[in-house]
Amino acid sequence: MLKRTALAILLVLAGFVAGLVLTGRMRSATEGSAAQTPRGTTTPGAAAASQPAGVPGQGLPDFSVVAGRAVGGIVSLSAVSIVRTSNSPFANDPLFRQFFGESDEWFGSRLERSPALGSGVIISSDGYVVTNNHVVAGNLQEITAVLPDRREVKGTLVGRDPMTDIAVVKIDARNLPVLPWADSSKIKVGQWVLAVGSPFALDQTVTLGIVSAVGRTGMGLTDYEDFIQTDAAINRGNSGGGLVDARGEVVGINTAIVSEGGGSNGVGFAVSSNLARRTADELIKYGEVRRGSIGVVTQTVTPEIAQQLDYVPATRGAVVARMSKAAYEAGLRIYDIVIGFNGQKIETREQFVKAVADSPIGSTASIDVLRQGRKIPLKVPVTGRNPRTR
Repeated sequence: MLKRTALAILLVLAGFVAGLVLTGRMRSATEGSAAQTPRGTTTPGAAAASQPAGVPGQGLPDFSVVAGRAVGGIVSLSAVSIVRTSNSPFANDPLFRQFFGESDEWFGSRLERSPALGSGVIISSDGYVVTNNHVVAGNLQEITAVLPDRREVKGTLVGRDPMTDIAVVKIDARNLPVLPWADSSKIKVGQWVLAVGSPFALDQTVTLGIVSAVGRTGMGLTDYEDFIQTDAAINRGNSGGGLVDARGEVVGINTAIVSEGGGSNGVGFAVSSNLARRTADELIKYGEVRRGSIGVVTQTVTPEIAQQLDYVPATRGAVVARMSKAAYEAGLRIYDIVIGFNGQKIETREQFVKAVADSPIGSTASIDVLRQGRKIPLKVPVTGRNPRTR
């Protein structure tokens, strides 16, 4: 009995000692690992686990320096124009207009001040600012710019181009910070971009996203389209602000969103910097943009149009709907389908408008048209653009 008791006591003591040894080894191992990891850092496994998906080995980039520089080159713009509005309670009723004509004839109209808010990009230290045409559209009465340092200064309209929705304003200020232009032809899908502007009159707002697509056309937003699509949040008031790359250079002028409810759904569009810059330069130099024209108005060929014209094989091109005397004398006819212009295939009206506009005034364009199923080459003179033609 005594031997059994002694044996039990020995086993308990042995277990106790073994526990102390094991605990000491674990504590030593833990302290050794902590000594090898500098304070304030994590182990490689923990660091990898904290990284966002798709960015192996490093965290999201820090755009604070770029954003700080970018907001210094953006102004908030407010424009007041005079518009004529109807006194009729049925002004927006299509049924009333169908039976009684325009409501102004019955109820009269009045002139009202119409305010608009937007943003602008400073492109010269002496006060030239690029914005959207729709920010300063209408019968302008006044333009006011709020600078990043909170100063309010007056502005005057230099010129506007509805075809690209670009305008230039001159503000009364000097020694301004300038945002440099980027070459938008080098922009790639997936690049980080910042949308900088004054959405909802909240000036110096910066949103982050990526380039979702480049060279977007056929959106129906403007006649001459070359848009950069982005998922950086763009809202009302962002119009005319800058889309800035990771180097702090302007890759586009924020222009529009596509949204059923009018809010930002991650589908925003900016006029490419190359197009905006070229347009701004012309507006500053001439007060207008000089573009080529061949004196025709066209629309995109659809399967329905092709069937109506009995041109079923034609599923692309721009059909001629109206033309000038010079275009007629050059051989063009109503219902001709333009399928080629100076060696470029024409798929849509937008492509055709852009190709004609880019043609040097005074040159002669080579055009391929389909007429009653036959392909016909023509030579058409390029003249200055008339707003009623394309």
